[in-house]
Amino acid sequence: MFLGEDILPWLVLAIGGALAVGTLLALVRPQNDPDGADLPRPPLVRSLVMIALGSVASIWGIASLLS
Repeated sequence: MFLGEDILPWLVLAIGGALAVGTLLALVRPQNDPDGADLPRPPLVRSLVMIALGSVASIWGIASLLS
């Protein structure tokens, strides 16, 4: 195979980790508006669901790579 036989677990790990970490960072430190106005915070429930989905995908990718 071009990128190895276990490319799918690596992709699941990368995308899941990016989803979880990116959403967590958006909750912890929201972006500042260049004009000085406060931007609205992301919805909490949706963010927690996305963090949970990303964490599950990351754990699944790690488990697939280790098995």
